Amino acid sequence: MENNFSLKGKVIVVTGATGILGEAFINGIAEAGGIVGVLGRNEKVATERAAAIVKNGGEAIALIADVTKEQDLIDARDLIVSKYGKIDGLVNAAGGNMPDAVIQPGKDIFQLNMEALQQVMNLNLFGTILPTQVFGEVIKNVGTGSIVNISSVSSDHAVTRVLGYSMAKSAIDSYTKWFAVEAAKRFGDKIRINAIVPGFFLTEQNRTLLTNTDGSLTERGNLIIQNTPFSRFGNPDELIGALVWLLSDASKFVTGSKITLDGGFSVYSGV
Repeated sequence: MENNFSLKGKVIVVTGATGILGEAFINGIAEAGGIVGVLGRNEKVATERAAAIVKNGGEAIALIADVTKEQDLIDARDLIVSKYGKIDGLVNAAGGNMPDAVIQPGKDIFQLNMEALQQVMNLNLFGTILPTQVFGEVIKNVGTGSIVNISSVSSDHAVTRVLGYSMAKSAIDSYTKWFAVEAAKRFGDKIRINAIVPGFFLTEQNRTLLTNTDGSLTERGNLIIQNTPFSRFGNPDELIGALVWLLSDASKFVTGSKITLDGGFSVYSGV
């Protein structure tokens, strides 16, 4: 019996693959049989992670690129296509926040760091749109495939401090729906796009906001746990099931959707 959840033989590019969530993504894809394009700015980490997949019996290639630079992405695309002749999937996992864009409690909300906010918007939003244009065109031209964007519970919930990040993720939600409709109207079911909506996972970008240097939770970290019915942060591996499903043929009739994985955070009223 055919396993529609398998990614065997599918060539899938993962941006932000040198990050914490990105590492879970590439390993999950490899375990499902996919051939992984490990894309990131850090050449050492990308190369090491691709080599680890190969050592474990999988297939992967390191792709060194900045997702906000079109020529970097074109070079990465040409490299993976020259080796495998196709691209079947794309995971837009590059993104994050930066300290200057975090709005501290005592900060004047009429004196925001506009440059930092724009940088966060550029990384998260256009760092999703640009790879979709570059790699998505190959998916459409060569066969059929799936694109998965990474949203956030902060896209439609007012989460204090992270204004730029929240705005960017809200825009990614809008882009996901727009692209899904436009692509379907133009190309039928050749190319699908959906989004995963993670709740709170400890990453390098949010660790200092949520934990102290001794590993204990900050006030903000405690508030998040109190408002998450599962009473814990998520583990990166817990995103893999939804990701593999969206990349696989098992979700062939799914486009423009958001899959939320947040331990109940977004549905909890606090009562």
